[in-house]
Amino acid sequence: MPSSSDSFEAATNFFRALVTDLASPEAGGLAHHEVEDLLEERGRDLLRQLFQDHLDLRERREQESVERRRPHVVGVDGLLRPRLERGHGRLLATVFGTVTVSRCAWRRLEAANVHPADEVLSLPRGRHSHGLARLAAQTAIRMSYDASLEAICRRCGPVLGKRQLAHLLVGAACDIDTFYDAQIVQPCTPATVLVLSVDGKGIVMRPEALREATRQAAARRENTFRTRLAIGEKNARKRMATLGAVYDADPAPRRPHDVITPPGGRSSEYVPRPGPVARGKWLCGSVRHDAEHVVRQVFDHAEARDRDHRRQWVILVDGARHQLELIQAEARLRHVDVHIVIDIIHVLEKLWAAAWCFHRTGDKTAESWVATHALAVLAGHATEAADAIQAQADHTELSGEQYRGVDVCVRYLRNNSEFLHYDQALQTGWPIATGIIEGAARHLVADRLDISGARWGLDGAEAVLKLRAVAANGDLASYWEHHLAAEHQRLYPADQQRYALTA
Repeated sequence: MPSSSDSFEAATNFFRALVTDLASPEAGGLAHHEVEDLLEERGRDLLRQLFQDHLDLRERREQESVERRRPHVVGVDGLLRPRLERGHGRLLATVFGTVTVSRCAWRRLEAANVHPADEVLSLPRGRHSHGLARLAAQTAIRMSYDASLEAICRRCGPVLGKRQLAHLLVGAACDIDTFYDAQIVQPCTPATVLVLSVDGKGIVMRPEALREATRQAAARRENTFRTRLAIGEKNARKRMATLGAVYDADPAPRRPHDVITPPGGRSSEYVPRPGPVARGKWLCGSVRHDAEHVVRQVFDHAEARDRDHRRQWVILVDGARHQLELIQAEARLRHVDVHIVIDIIHVLEKLWAAAWCFHRTGDKTAESWVATHALAVLAGHATEAADAIQAQADHTELSGEQYRGVDVCVRYLRNNSEFLHYDQALQTGWPIATGIIEGAARHLVADRLDISGARWGLDGAEAVLKLRAVAANGDLASYWEHHLAAEHQRLYPADQQRYALTA
């Protein structure tokens, strides 16, 4: 049997040939980028040959081992495989190219073959290596499938297609929930505020991936025009993804004038107090599951940070009634006191919409009007602000459309007054804006899942969304270790009795 060093003779000869080519007079006339291209292509071939030589060496060592001590092998089904056959090969696509793995097989009639070397190598179920799957996940969560495929094949050669890329991505995301279930969260002091937030963002889906109600609405719709939608018509082609965020924040007390510049401006000596800073941010999301599932996930993670409910729980929302009901129901179920705060930005949007009902476009006094009412809301007088706006509307000649715009603002302030106690939030130092979850909606969904022309299947959208959340949490490297361990356990159970020595 050749020595270990002799087993790499093919790779050694390949390396020597590459060195000879680089030292040749012809190579002396190459531009630096041509040398780069040469080394990129030939270097990948060299690495692939080293990989292949290593696998061939392991094959020879396995054959030598079974010659010295011929075992019987028992499969996971408990059946003995008495027959040994050598040279069973399978292809493995790697980041260096495709190699062949040859190993011994233990066989039994009408039973699947068992290859002990597969477990030692922790080979995947399919053709593509774990390293290639990791590369696919790293690229496909940042760019389109076509761009990802081009980048992978430029680096690794033609090792996979677009359908295989999507399949690898789905498989890469399968252990995210168990990874976070097992994660130990760093505890905080009781004075640190625990902030939760939930939001939704639509994703354009293929028809078969829509929820049943959306699919039925699309089927019922009769377009007025053939080439475009009529006013008020919707495409009925989106499925709502729900996103969740949990983070810690040290209290940062403020006053209304720290948030909104009063009419006339601040004095030059006044320095606004900064708001609370988020740390320990954790994001999650799902397009497969409904909002109730994600709200439950968010509460699970929050309880992992504060199991005894000793901290103040602040929940920031945009005022969607369905989300509020789910959050309140979950809080009652877990017997935790929560402080629900509606995002101040949404309130300001309503005030600005009402302002243009009283002011002409471009009128600078509209800004002072908004600031006056916003300061009243921040001081805890949302209902009084609504009454003042309503009284102004009653004494102003408004068109029907203008009055309806004012009415929307007034009803919003009155209906949500119990969640607009900004005076308490500012005094105790809580955050009052949903910037974290709004940013997550842009980053997790809009930057990848909402790119022009994209239409998603359910499995692909779920995988990309969850993997992007893991990456945003800074957990991609540790998650991948967890995923590989879980995948190995699925394919090669630890309680499998592999060898039974013959007498």
